[in-house]
Amino acid sequence: MDNLTPKFDTCFFERYAMVTLATLMGEHYAHLINRDRPDLQDAIQGIGIEVTRAIRENKNVAHALVNEMAGEEVMEVNAADLTHIQQSGYAYGLGDGQMMGAKEYEYWSLAMPMQRILESKMLKVNNGFYGDFQEFGLFVFTKENLNEKQVRQTVDFVMERQAALTRSYSQLFVSQIQTLFVCDLASGHFNKMRISPAQRRQFYESAIAQ
Repeated sequence: MDNLTPKFDTCFFERYAMVTLATLMGEHYAHLINRDRPDLQDAIQGIGIEVTRAIRENKNVAHALVNEMAGEEVMEVNAADLTHIQQSGYAYGLGDGQMMGAKEYEYWSLAMPMQRILESKMLKVNNGFYGDFQEFGLFVFTKENLNEKQVRQTVDFVMERQAALTRSYSQLFVSQIQTLFVCDLASGHFNKMRISPAQRRQFYESAIAQ
């Protein structure tokens, strides 16, 4: 396997984040590949982005989030699509609110609430666990439905904790699936971007197809 070949090209959540960034953020994030340490990389531009989950350790919460990721208004799946999804290890819930396969359950079982996961990831980037990149980003999936005041508190928390670190994140992406907060950790400024059900369905299909 050469150095340009993605190692984990079946990682659903990383690929979902990758297509989200490329679609919503444009050219700057259009050339990411799914690797490891960190999960998304663009060696030419020196970008490294780690992808993680910050949800309550609750199976029903994970079910609800994955349903939203697929665009929960989309309930019709043809037989070929359903077979493909099942073979990929991700089960699609046809209107029953249940969408959880073995891969998701194992992956989501490691999820932690926001503060703990942020602290863990900040320590890892500082100690060189994710290597050296010119721009480090952290993409966090959450189901907490943070309001703008809470996002501001989250950004302030990260900026304060990173102030004395030698390596740190320059961008924080907080994905509530229907909304993406894009946070600049140098200035503290953030933008709120809406994500339509059609876009979520597109991201989902792209993530499971590769």
